This record gives sequence, C-alpha cells and structure tokens, in this order.
Amino acid sequence: MASTFDVDRARRETPGCVGVAHFNNAGSALPSARVTDTVIDYLRTESLLGGYEAAEQAKDRIDGVYASVARLLNAAPDDIALSDNATRSWQAIFYALPFGPGDRILTASAEYASNAIAYLQIARRTGATVEVVDNDETGQLDVDDLRRRIDSDVKLIAVTHVPTQGGLVNPAEEIGAVAREADIPFLLDACQSAGQLDLDVERIGCDALTSTGRKYLRGPRGTGFLYVHPRLRDRLEPAMLDLHSATWTSPTEYVVDPTAKRFEVWERDFAAVLGLGAAVDYAMEWGLPAIEERVAALAATLRSRLADVDRVTVHDAGARKCGLVTFSVDGLPAEEIKNRLNAAKINTSVTHASSAQYDFTARRLPDLVRASVHYYNTDKEIDRLTGEVAALAR
Repeated sequence: MASTFDVDRARRETPGCVGVAHFNNAGSALPSARVTDTVIDYLRTESLLGGYEAAEQAKDRIDGVYASVARLLNAAPDDIALSDNATRSWQAIFYALPFGPGDRILTASAEYASNAIAYLQIARRTGATVEVVDNDETGQLDVDDLRRRIDSDVKLIAVTHVPTQGGLVNPAEEIGAVAREADIPFLLDACQSAGQLDLDVERIGCDALTSTGRKYLRGPRGTGFLYVHPRLRDRLEPAMLDLHSATWTSPTEYVVDPTAKRFEVWERDFAAVLGLGAAVDYAMEWGLPAIEERVAALAATLRSRLADVDRVTVHDAGARKCGLVTFSVDGLPAEEIKNRLNAAKINTSVTHASSAQYDFTARRLPDLVRASVHYYNTDKEIDRLTGEVAALAR
C-alpha cells in the first residue's frame, strides 16, 4: 500500500468518515467537503442572482469542467460532453449508431443490465444480433475469442470495464487494439473505473467512453460525462437534438455542433456540473496512479480477510482486480447481511442477479453483498467489516 498516501488528510476532508464506515463507493462515494461546498456556494449565488445570471457569471468555471474531464482521460476538451448520468451518456452514443439485419454487437459476460437491455432492444428493432464473448480462465473477457469473432458484420464492440458485480477489470487496452486493427467502434463503459483506475483513452484505444460522477470520482449524483473521438463523432448524428446540440440556421436547415456537445442538451444542473469539476480536480490532485494503488491494496486486504472467515465465499474474478469486493455467506440472504451491517454503521450494497444476467447465470451465483473500498477507508474499518461478517456467519 502506498506509504505516501495521506489517509488522515483524506478523512479530514471527507466529513462523512466521522459517522460511517463507507464501503458503498461503487454505489455513491462520500464527497469531499470541497465538492459539497462548491455545489452549495453555487446554489446560494443562483438564489441571489437568478439562474441564468449565475450561469453567465460562472461561464469560465463551467467551461473549465470540460478541460478537467479531458485531463482526467488524456483527451481534448472538444471530445467531452457532460450529462446527468453515465447511462444517459452511454445511450447518447449507442442509440446514434446505425444497425441493420445481420449486424453483430459483441459484448462481455460481465455486462451491466442497462447496456444489455439496450442491445436487446436494438436487436429486436433492427434484426441485429448480440453475442457474448467468452471469458478466459481468469474470468475476464477472452481477447483471443474476441479476435476470432471479428468479421465485416461486427458493427460494435461494447464492454463494461469494471462490472457492477465484482472486482474484475476487463482488459480494455487489449480490446482496444483488436477494435483498432479491425476498424470497429469500441464503446467502453467506465462507470465503475473512472476515479479509481488511471484511464488514458489514447492508451485504451476506445472510440467512446462513458462514466458517472457519483462513484469513484466522489462527485454529486446527477452528473456524468462522455468522451467520443472525432473518428466516431464525425460519423454520428445523435438520436435527439436541441438548440444546444445543433443550430437552427434557416427555416428548413440546421447544423449539428462539431464537438462532443452534439450529445448534450441545453438545460442542466450547473451546481452539479461545477461539483463534478471540483471532484475531478480533487482526484487529479491526489493522482490517479496513487489512488489506484491505494484502492487495489485495500481491496486485496479485504478479500484476504473475508476469505479467512468460515462460511464466507469471495466471488471476484479476473487477472486484475480493483476496489469492488463481492461475497456471500452460506445460508444468509445478501439483503439481510447488508441491512445488519448498515445497523452497525457499515455501508455496503447488494448486487442482484437481475443486474448481470449473463455473468450470474453462467456462474450460478446468488445475490451478492458488495463492499467497495476507497482511499479514505482504513485497515481498522476493514477489521470492523470482517468482524461483523464473521459474527453473522457464526
């Protein structure tokens, strides 16, 4: 674990650490005081000046959020769009892609429910087909099997980087290399990885990447963003446009915005947008490599200690693992475990089979308890969590 990481400072600047041991960071992490203050200060300004006037006064700061997200991903500001959640960002790309009969969408077994439902809807509408790429022996997407499936009918490779149901990290860079070789669009769902893993869209080679603000970036709920490379962006007209994403140039003509803003809409929560920017800047101050090292080490400790508890099974797969830890206790429903931990002021969540049908069906998994660590968690909190689980298991 990184010895230089100032955990005391992180906890001082996170007021929620006083009241709870928060292991639900893959759901919604505790925000820093800076993020909360940014949101509240803007709302106060809005209440004094008016909504439009406050936004005009904060225009440079709002524009700066695009630059902040771009730095996070090693992208250009024009490649960034802001939205109100990760799913909206993902849908903006997916539903702009053209599909027809016989077209194939390749995805991973660890795919998230919202994405899978969208694939099935488009398949039903258009006659396209959805194929789930095999896993390798570690449980991550098998890149060799992906490569074997590539042909001219494949119109999209869409993969969740870190699934909702465990610590697996899918091999995004290797997937990106296959996509680039075949000139097939690659859409990466980074909802759980942004903020805990060091992401570089040039290194990954994705055409589009989507994420949220509320999880490992520690931003406000109701925020998300989209990265889209010009090689894909210039080929797509969004499924929906408004006077922000396009310009009405004559009574019968319009022009779509040339930047990623073509995937936005005009109205937004500017307090939340500024909170997202503050969260991204805060993460960048800590440094994503340092965060990644700290989070991975804490999760490895938690997995090891849970695995030592009788009647507890840890279910995380993959050659590389991150901050999400999923487990079950023989004879105890996951929801009951979560509720009893919550009563002890330990926050976890439950991953239901309905959120990951491909994976849960293949592995015959029950609903799982998910404990997701962040850099402000401590060994003492891990001991509290495993101690409570051990007591429940007895």
